Amino acid sequence: MKLHLSDEVFFYPKMSKQAYIFFLFLFSLNLLQAQTKVGGVVNDDAGKTVPFANVVFASSSTGTTTNEDGEFYLQAEEDYDTLVVSFIGYETTRIPLKSSVNLNMEITLNQEASSLDEVVIYRGKTSKKNNPAIDILKKVWENRRKNGVRAFEQYSYKEYEKLEFDINTIDSSLIKNPLFNGMEFIFDYADTNAVTGKTYLPMFINESVYKVYGDNKLNEKKEVLLGNKNSGFNQNRNLIDFVKEVYDDYDIYKNYIKFFDKSFVSPVSTTGIDTYNYVLSDSAYIDNKWCYNIVYYPRRENELTFKGDFWVNDTTWAVKNINMETTKDVNINWIKQVYIEQDFKVLNDSVFLITRDFFMADFALNKKKKSKGIYAKRTLLYDEYEFNNERPTSFYKQPVYNPQAQAYDRSEEFWEENRMEKLNEDEQGIYVMLDSLTKTRAFNRLYDVATIIQSGYVDFEGWDYGPVYSTFGFNDVEGVRTRFGGRTYFGQSDPWRIEAYGAYGFKDNKFKYGISAKILLDQKSRLIVGGGNRRDVEQLGTSLTNSTDVLGRSLASSSLLNVGDTDKLSSINLSVFAIEMEPLKNFTVRLGANYRELKPASEGFSLDYYVDEDRTIIDSEINQTEISTIFTWTPGRKLSGYGVERNVVNEDEFPTLFLNYSLGVKDIFNSDFDYKKVQFFYNQPLLVGGLGRSNLSLEAGKTFGAVPLGLLSVVPGNQTYFALYNTFPTLDFYEFVTDSYTAVHLSHNFNGRFLSRIPLLRELNLRELIGFRAVWGDISEESKSIDASGLPLVAPDSDPFYEYSFGIGNILKVMRFDVHFRGNYFDNPDARSMAFTIDFGFHF
Repeated sequence: MKLHLSDEVFFYPKMSKQAYIFFLFLFSLNLLQAQTKVGGVVNDDAGKTVPFANVVFASSSTGTTTNEDGEFYLQAEEDYDTLVVSFIGYETTRIPLKSSVNLNMEITLNQEASSLDEVVIYRGKTSKKNNPAIDILKKVWENRRKNGVRAFEQYSYKEYEKLEFDINTIDSSLIKNPLFNGMEFIFDYADTNAVTGKTYLPMFINESVYKVYGDNKLNEKKEVLLGNKNSGFNQNRNLIDFVKEVYDDYDIYKNYIKFFDKSFVSPVSTTGIDTYNYVLSDSAYIDNKWCYNIVYYPRRENELTFKGDFWVNDTTWAVKNINMETTKDVNINWIKQVYIEQDFKVLNDSVFLITRDFFMADFALNKKKKSKGIYAKRTLLYDEYEFNNERPTSFYKQPVYNPQAQAYDRSEEFWEENRMEKLNEDEQGIYVMLDSLTKTRAFNRLYDVATIIQSGYVDFEGWDYGPVYSTFGFNDVEGVRTRFGGRTYFGQSDPWRIEAYGAYGFKDNKFKYGISAKILLDQKSRLIVGGGNRRDVEQLGTSLTNSTDVLGRSLASSSLLNVGDTDKLSSINLSVFAIEMEPLKNFTVRLGANYRELKPASEGFSLDYYVDEDRTIIDSEINQTEISTIFTWTPGRKLSGYGVERNVVNEDEFPTLFLNYSLGVKDIFNSDFDYKKVQFFYNQPLLVGGLGRSNLSLEAGKTFGAVPLGLLSVVPGNQTYFALYNTFPTLDFYEFVTDSYTAVHLSHNFNGRFLSRIPLLRELNLRELIGFRAVWGDISEESKSIDASGLPLVAPDSDPFYEYSFGIGNILKVMRFDVHFRGNYFDNPDARSMAFTIDFGFHF
C-alpha cells in the first residue's frame, strides 16, 4: 500500500527564550507579509516568574511555554489579535494585542485560591504515585513498539532535508564591525528565529532529497540520494558533514537521545520517570483525535535532560507532537540551547508516522543571553510511505563507490517538485546573498583564516602549506627544530596527492625530509597505489601497533617538557610502497613493502646487536626489508568525498579492527633479519546510557624469530606531561621490551554525572574521568642472546603491568587533568609511582 500524507500536519511550536532587542529592525523587514510576534515575561501576583506557563494565540494551536525564567517568545505567519496565557492553579488571562509586534510584555497571572497546592507540586518535584501524567506515560511505554515504521516488516519513504547555518544576535555593534567592511549588504537578509526571537543572518543552506528503504527482519537500511543543492560553503563538504552528523538519528521512544557525543534521557522513555517531573496540563482534539498534553521538566540541575511538553493520543497512546529543549544549566560546552520538535501523523488507529523533525543548536562561547553565536538547524520532512514491499538482501548491499554525481546537478523543476516544504522568501534570498558574498574579497579573507584554523593548512591554489602547528619543535638531539611542508590540494575529491616536508635541527645542524605520493587508480574498488621516503629523528617505541604512515609525526619533535631524560632517540631512513583496495564497504586490504635503516641518534644510546653466533662481532645499524599484509575493518564508519583521501564524518563512533601479518626478509637490499610478526588491534567506543562514554582497546602481537632491540615491540611509555593515546604514563621509554604482548586500555568519562550534584562544583560543569591500563609481555631467549645494546631487556612476564588513573575534565571547557598510579613493578630502576598528564581540546 502507498500513503501520501496531507499537508495539514498539526504544528505546535514551543519557543522558550526571550529576546528584547532588534525587533524594530525586524518589523521594518517584514512589513510586506502578515505576521504576529509577541514576547515578554509571565509573573504571578506576588511578582515571581511563572515557568512552564502555556502561551497561545487565541483560536489557534500555535503556542509555546515560558522557560524557567518565565520568559517567552512566539511568532506566527497569520494575524492574531489576542494572546491567551494559562497555568495550572492560575486564572486564565486573555491579552488583546495592539499591533502585530508586541514585545517586552509583562503579564501577571492571578492564583486561584483552591489550587494553591497544585501550584506548589507543579513548581517542585511531582509525585510518581497517583499522577495522571505518569499513568498516561505508562500507556505510551506499553504501546511504543506499535508506532512508526517498526510496525512493518519492510518500509520505504521519501525524505527531504534542509540544513542551515546562521549568525545570530545581529545588532548594530555587529553591523558596524570592521570585520564586515565590504559585506554590509548581507544584513539586508537578516531574519528572526521563530524559537528564540533572536535576529539572525543565514550563512549556509543545503537541501537534499533521499529515498529511504528498510527491512526490519534483515535489520537493513539503505539511503539513495536523489538530489543535493547548497550555497555558501559549497566546496566544504566537511562543514556539511559536520552539520549532518551532529544531528544523528534519534528515537524518542528509546531511553537515550544521542547528539554532540552525549546521551540525553528521553522524556518519553522508561528511565524518564526518575529524571523528570511530569504534569498533565491540557487536553484537546488534534486531527480529530483526542489528545492529552503533558509538560515535563528536570528533577535535578546540570544533567543531560530536556524540558518541554508532548501530546499523546488517548486510544493509541502514541506521541502526536513533542518539543524538547535543553535547560540553560545543562552540562554541555559551546551550546546555549538545543531545541527539538517532532510531529507525527495517524496512519490508522494503531500506527503513527513521523512527518516532521526539526533540530536546532545555538552555538556560542558562553551561555549569556546576549552572547553572539551560530545557529545550526536541520529540518526533515517525510512522505510517500510504502510498506511490506520485500526486496532481496543484495538490494541493501552498500557500494564502496557511490558519488551520485547527477544528484548534485538537478534542475529547478526537480526542486519545485520534490521540496515537501517551500522555501520562504528569506530562504530563497539565501542563495542570492551567498552567491554574491562568496565573490567579495573581504569574505574570502575571513574564510581563508577560518580554513587555516580548522585544517592547519594555508591554501595557495593547488598547494597547501602546513601543518602550521608543526613549524617549530624541540628535542634533545636537534635542539630547536623548524619544519616546512605542504601538500597538493585542488579539492576534497582529488584523485592524487603529494605531501612533502623539510626540517632542520639547530643543534645537530642536519637537514631532514619526508615525501609521499598516492594515486587513486579505480574508484569502484578504491585501488590506491602510494609510496614515499622519510629521513628524520624519531622516538621509537611510542606505539605497540605499527604505523604505516611514511610521514607520521615524530614524538621527538614535540618533547619540550619531559619527565626524566629523553636520551633514546633514533635516526630512521624509511622507504614505503603500498597497494590498497576496499573490496567491501569499510573493509580495506593493504599490501605493502618497506625498507628501514635504523641507528642511534642520541649520544650514549645503542641499538647494537651481535652478528655472529660467537657474539664477537657487533653491528650498530639495522637494515631491514619487510613485507606486510594489513586488513582493516571499520563497520559503521561514515566518510565524505570519493577521492584518494576521504574525511571521516563520525569520528570515535565506530569500532576498528586491525590485523597485520609482516614478513621480515633477509638479504634483500642488505636486509639483516628473517622473522614473522602478527599484530591485532581492536578499538571500541561505547556509550553507556546516562553513565557517560567509555573507550576500550585491545592490542596483541607476536614476533617469530630473533630480532634486535630496534625491531622488538617496546611497551609505549610516556615521558611527557601530555596525554598520548594508548601509552603508559608511569613508564619510561624502553622500560619494558617484548616480542610477545597483550595490552588493554579502558577509559570512561562520566560527563559530570556525580559532580553535577555537588553544590558549588555544579556550576563549573566538570567531568569525572577514570582509566585502567594493563600489559603482559615476554621476550624470547633468542632475541636476548643477540642484544648488545647494554639496556636491560625486561618484559612484564611474571605479572601483567597495570596502571589506573583518575581525572577531571572540562576545566575551563578545554583542559583535562589526570593523575596516573603505577600498580606494580616498583623495583624497576627509577620506577615512577605516579604521573600527571594534561590534554587540551574542544569537546561538547
